[in-house]
Amino acid sequence: MRVIVQQSEPSRTSDCNDKTGVELLCVVRALLKKIKRRVLVGDKVVVGSIDWVDRRGMIENVFQRSTEILDPPVANVDHLLLLFSMDQPKLEPFALTRFLVEAESTGIPLTLALNKVELVDEEVLNTWKSRLHTWGYEPLFCSVESKLGLDSLLQRLRDQTTVIVGPSGVGKSSLINALRSSPHASDAADVDNWFEPILGSKWFEDQRVGEVSTKSGRGKHTTRHVSLLPLSGGGYLADTPGFNQPSLLKVTKQSLAQTFPEIKEMLKANEPAKCSFNNCLHLGEPGCVVKGDWERYQYYFQLLDEIRIREEFQLRTFGTKREGDVRYKVGDMGVQQAEPRLEPKKHRRQSRKRINQSILDELDELDDDDNDDEIDLENDPIVRAIRNENQ
Repeated sequence: MRVIVQQSEPSRTSDCNDKTGVELLCVVRALLKKIKRRVLVGDKVVVGSIDWVDRRGMIENVFQRSTEILDPPVANVDHLLLLFSMDQPKLEPFALTRFLVEAESTGIPLTLALNKVELVDEEVLNTWKSRLHTWGYEPLFCSVESKLGLDSLLQRLRDQTTVIVGPSGVGKSSLINALRSSPHASDAADVDNWFEPILGSKWFEDQRVGEVSTKSGRGKHTTRHVSLLPLSGGGYLADTPGFNQPSLLKVTKQSLAQTFPEIKEMLKANEPAKCSFNNCLHLGEPGCVVKGDWERYQYYFQLLDEIRIREEFQLRTFGTKREGDVRYKVGDMGVQQAEPRLEPKKHRRQSRKRINQSILDELDELDDDDNDDEIDLENDPIVRAIRNENQ
């Protein structure tokens, strides 16, 4: 993993005390892998065993995260940029809703941007703008081709760690290249550019860009992994692989309603009145204040049905309680330490009494099956010893 040093202690092994901006190629400490503490893109880490000459080191620990996203896996995110295209691939309401639900479930502020506006006429733009306004969103229209809206977008991203998510082919990598080569970003870089020592790093290479498939009309997967890229004007952009189906793993039946601004607005408008039941799913239950006369109600119903099936499957498979892979104990000076939790059936030794009892059960079955044979288990000395030990 590539780790960028932002602040460092003076080094005894080097004449240069200022190591800010140095890029280190690091491995992860084996203990972190044993306790299954995953190191994510965007993590703040403690690095030790540093070789400043070869610029190598070891990630020894991970600081507590302010936020964490599972899909894509990124830590310490301040802002989400949800990017869709007006055409090529065409904007689909249900796919957009699914991404919006996933983004809203994180609780991280988001910006909805619609790219490739040069491919549609003004009437289509106005229709979508008013339509999304009823959904509770104010979209930002942009175009990498004509540079429309890039300055406004750059202002929103400044001094924040932003993750760009969206389907394949909507122009995420092209937008990143355009934002990082913006003249306004270069002006800001003259003021405070702490990562100047790594200007020759892979961090400053342009992202690969692919073409939209002419057969399916969808984008091709060009970005293969999550990478955190610095903006010269301040802040970071996380480019992520495109995917057409967000997992919605953190969304439950009860929390789904909170990811729809329309439902939150209806609940707020009816205050102090509330739904009659605390666990109301807003599906027309008696006393429900949420009506079904809004555009995305069918999408809400469809996603709720999907989540309900998933939760019932998890309940049948794992039950209501499931122990974690890591347990914590208090060590010296009250410091909490993590250690791997062992699987009982795999690592714990079975008692001798249970082993002996299983042997006796097998011998009894053998005695029942072989009554005609000359096997005298009652007088066998080994069998008698086992029975006496169990008594």
